[in-house]
Amino acid sequence: ARGNDLQQIGLIVIVYTYCTAALPVLAMQPRMYLAFAALCMGPLLARIASGADAYSYQLAGELLLIISITTVLARTYRQSLQREIELKLRSDELLAQLRVEKQAADAARGEAEIANRAKTQFFAAASHDLRQPLHAMGLFAEALRQRANDPEVSALVGSINESVDALEGLFSELLDITRIDAGGVDVNPVHFEFGELLRKLRLHFEPTAFEKGLALRLRGGTRVIHADPLLVERILRNLVANAIRYTEDGTVLVACRARGDRVRVQVWDSGAGIAPEQQERIFEEFYQVAPPAGVAAHERKGLGLGLATVRRLARLMDVPLTLRSVPGRGSVFEFDLPAGRMARSLGPTPGARKAPTLTLDGRLIVVVEDEPAVRAGLQALLTGWGASLAVFDSFAAVGAWVATDAAPGVATPLQPDLFIVDYRLEDGRDGLEALALLRARFGRGVPAIVVTGSTMSGFEREAQAHDFHLLVKPVLPNKLRAMISFKLAGALPAPAAPAASAPARPVRA
Repeated sequence: ARGNDLQQIGLIVIVYTYCTAALPVLAMQPRMYLAFAALCMGPLLARIASGADAYSYQLAGELLLIISITTVLARTYRQSLQREIELKLRSDELLAQLRVEKQAADAARGEAEIANRAKTQFFAAASHDLRQPLHAMGLFAEALRQRANDPEVSALVGSINESVDALEGLFSELLDITRIDAGGVDVNPVHFEFGELLRKLRLHFEPTAFEKGLALRLRGGTRVIHADPLLVERILRNLVANAIRYTEDGTVLVACRARGDRVRVQVWDSGAGIAPEQQERIFEEFYQVAPPAGVAAHERKGLGLGLATVRRLARLMDVPLTLRSVPGRGSVFEFDLPAGRMARSLGPTPGARKAPTLTLDGRLIVVVEDEPAVRAGLQALLTGWGASLAVFDSFAAVGAWVATDAAPGVATPLQPDLFIVDYRLEDGRDGLEALALLRARFGRGVPAIVVTGSTMSGFEREAQAHDFHLLVKPVLPNKLRAMISFKLAGALPAPAAPAASAPARPVRA
């Protein structure tokens, strides 16, 4: 029986539902889907068309149209599903490739970090080994000056010491760049008076400025700053050194001015100025502006790393550094720092004291130095200054002397006046162990100077804990004499960090 119209429509809907439900399952197999649709709809279509009337033909045509549209939809669905699968496979491939590349990048980064550490260690070791003969050369040169009355010999010795100082500056610039890039410089802000830095700058640069006929003016010493004083000092030293180097006439001014809750630090010069196209390049490594025609050859020293170090230190402290320059009129470098607060001291300022000049006659100085050339240079220099010496080349020799209470060349045990100890000794020992051994025998009140050729480690805490001052090799003889006089005078019972003993390179504590 054909059934009524409602029953026919219901049957068509049920059969068509089977066809559409099979789309997700059979879409990727088009021939099987067409066979399934033909089996489902073919008999139904033939049965409707067999009615042989207009209604049956119309219904059969409409059903045929629906089947054709469904077939097109099945093909579209199949194509979309294929594209989705291809995209999924491609994304899986890219993800796998990304994982491989990430692993390679991690490995490369690890190798780069290892190489960077190796480079830093190499610079540290090379610096230490190269500083030893430089240090010895300066000591021998000064000893030669004491034994020669010829003014020409004295002038030659002064030139040798200038060359030693220049080489030490080059080492320091390279090591500063290396330490900053390796993340070995920490920012430790404190409240301090700007005048402390100005006193150090005056002490270091005023003779150089005077020699060139320049006026070095320092302003704003009463301002208090909250920043890392060692990094600020390092920045100012580089800027002032450049200002003096490229200024032939006029003034170099270092100023600190209040700007709301901040202070602006400026370094002015009346030099040749910097052309606009060079003002960005001067902060690049190894780039140097051509010096004025009148600059002597010995004043052109440097590697072009000073301003590169300045920019790195400024970025490390998150301080924008700006430059304004007019060719032929001069330049000004400036940066802003947070204003600080600090209670005023009613006592005298330590930096204002003059280091006394003392004779070393009758003074017993204990020297512990494992480098033969440096040890011989110290002996020649200190005996030339009138000191009596007890010299040792190892920790074991110090221990033997302390145990026997007899110093070589000294008839009876004497109380030493000063210890001069090298930081790095033989067999993994260090000078602090020797210093502790000596003080256990002669008391903690004996002043001490520790000399090192390494600039990669921080000594501030050790200096405070073991009560010594630090000098970094190569040490110019006049600096060594000033430090010995200072220590023997007992100007400060509790020595400060190495900034007081090696002020020329504060970033390398």
